[in-house]
Order: sequence, then C-alpha cells, then structure tokens
Amino acid sequence: MKIEHIAMYANDLEKAKEFFIKYFDAVSNEMYHNKTTDFRSYFLTFDDGARLEIMNYPKLDNPTKSLCRTGYIHLAFSVGSKEKVDKLTEALKNDGYKVISGPRTTGDGYYESCVVAIEGNQIEITV
Repeated sequence: MKIEHIAMYANDLEKAKEFFIKYFDAVSNEMYHNKTTDFRSYFLTFDDGARLEIMNYPKLDNPTKSLCRTGYIHLAFSVGSKEKVDKLTEALKNDGYKVISGPRTTGDGYYESCVVAIEGNQIEITV
C-alpha cells in the first residue's frame, strides 16, 4: 500500500503552485476547473513520484493556523544532503519565510529545518 497523494486547500492557488515549483521542483498538470462549483485544482508531482493536490474553492474556512494542533501538521521534503537543507532554508528565509527551527540535528537523528511557508503551512526540509 502507498499514499496516492496528499491534498491541501490554498487561498491563492497560483501562488501555492509557484511556491512548490520554485523551491521543490514540482511539476504541475493543467488546472482542473469545475465551472458549476468553481472548484479548481492542480496535481503537483515531485521527482520521486509523490503527488500533492492543491485546491481552491470559493467558500473556504480560513482559521488561524496554530503549529501545535491536531491533524496534519507539516509536509516534509528530503533534499538529499545537509548542504541542500542549509541552502534551501537560507533561500526561503531570504525570500521572507519564517524559519522556526534549524537547520539542526534533532534528538532522533534527523538533520532538518522547519519553515512556516505558503499560507502559514509548515514545511520540514530534511536530508
């Protein structure tokens, strides 16, 4: 069994798509648009075949996102080396995203950083 894809809603679908393309080399399909409901989505595919569906719907609830909450809390991307973790973390920081931890080696042995990224969602960058 494998996870087929993960999905997330975004207020700004195009900005979310460009974020994942720019920083994580995602490849996007053509936008799907249901003209009856005004639902829109893209499937983003990453180099290992993992897929993220980003979606938008006009009637989204948009509560403040706490980093300590139940439910899904972050997406983690393995970039292949400590140097790449450092470089990507610095690029995100320079582009105005908030680094909330790292880069560092965690107690369970991961080398990682965590960034509050697109629309307040947490991204973990690891080796």
